[in-house]
Amino acid sequence: MPTDFNQPLLNARQQIDQLIKQIKNEGHQDNLVPTLETVLTQLDSMARTDHLTGALNRRALVAMLDGELARSFRTGHTFTLAAIAVDGLEQILEQHGQAAARQVLQQVAKEALTMLRTLDSFGRVAANEFAIVMPTTWLESSRKAIARLKLRIAEVDWNAISPGLTVTFATGLTTNAHKDTADNMLKRVNSALQIARSQGADQIVEIEPPLPDYDPNAED
Repeated sequence: MPTDFNQPLLNARQQIDQLIKQIKNEGHQDNLVPTLETVLTQLDSMARTDHLTGALNRRALVAMLDGELARSFRTGHTFTLAAIAVDGLEQILEQHGQAAARQVLQQVAKEALTMLRTLDSFGRVAANEFAIVMPTTWLESSRKAIARLKLRIAEVDWNAISPGLTVTFATGLTTNAHKDTADNMLKRVNSALQIARSQGADQIVEIEPPLPDYDPNAED
């Protein structure tokens, strides 16, 4: 599902080019500084945000995951990583069109960003996949959060986007383990998500992290 991710960057580049021309033609102007600062803020936001949905992009989400792993290592707190994917997005694309499929992704992101806690991090990590970092959250609590999101998605008037449209999503869940890495957690939660998708619509699958190896000869 192609999206013109370059347009916002082109707009920012044009603004910067115009500012440079003004400075060259008219010399140093303090009144241009606020405009330049605004453009730089926009560029910083674009570097972290998925243009289609407004969620964090994959790079920013992984950075948040790395940060939570570091915090968990210091504090010993458990947290949950969730991955969700809209069920049958390919069929939605075929039956309702590209515009409807885009709106589905946008609406799912909007509902998630509205419902999740401020300390949670929500990002789009693939074309049809989102991930959520849930600090200080065990699997039971994360299941409840996903159940609330599922209910919220079910209450959306999807017919307003396209007649006959219904939307559900599959979910994979995992928690962190001692000396876990972002790559390991993402692989684990993606495995859970793929199993959930293989089981049918609206499924949730959990994969617990492996237990650490036990060495009876190791010192306490």
